[in-house]
Amino acid sequence: MQSILKTHKMTEETKHQTVRLAFLPRLIFGARWLQLPLYLGLILAQAVYVYQFWLELLHLVEAALGNHEALVTLVKSTGYQAAAILGGADGKTIIGYEPISGLNETIIMLVVLALIDVVMISNLLIMVIVGGYETFVSRLHLKGHPDQPEWLDQVNASVLKVKLATAIIGISSIHLLKTFINAANYTDKVLMWQTIIHIAFLLSAMAIAMADRIMHPPTGGAAH
Repeated sequence: MQSILKTHKMTEETKHQTVRLAFLPRLIFGARWLQLPLYLGLILAQAVYVYQFWLELLHLVEAALGNHEALVTLVKSTGYQAAAILGGADGKTIIGYEPISGLNETIIMLVVLALIDVVMISNLLIMVIVGGYETFVSRLHLKGHPDQPEWLDQVNASVLKVKLATAIIGISSIHLLKTFINAANYTDKVLMWQTIIHIAFLLSAMAIAMADRIMHPPTGGAAH
């Protein structure tokens, strides 16, 4: 029994000795910690998004209760404009817009979509912070933790790229929906380019997913 323990101890010591690096490789490998301030900065950005979310939600509640200043703030932040007032000699010139006296369905929908947009960008930040740190900096040692994200089990650079591309498509979809709801206040050129950019995101995500599938083909039961 003692010989087995001694052999095991020698094996562990040999293992630790093999992972010791010379100065230059250790310096190069340690350079990954330079990314730590970047992830800490993203955590601060996350805090800003949380503040922005609650500020927007507070304005929505205040506007619903009849606060005109909150309503004006929401209208400006969403870019909403009421129906145009036509006049002039030809009767087709826009001379103004109808006054906005209170919340309507369109304003509420635009604000809610803006809140969803903030949540989705926040989710993207979490994915980058947690997945990026785990992949490129150091292990988080979350194995067995009850709150460990399911997607973190098989995270690597390729999987992270696919998930980020999917999240960006979701964010782009929200922006496009907001534009279409408020389409009267945008030119045809803006609508066209936003649609083209969204399609470009879709094609890019498909290309990334196909490249990942080619480089890492599913095997056995994983293909199902």
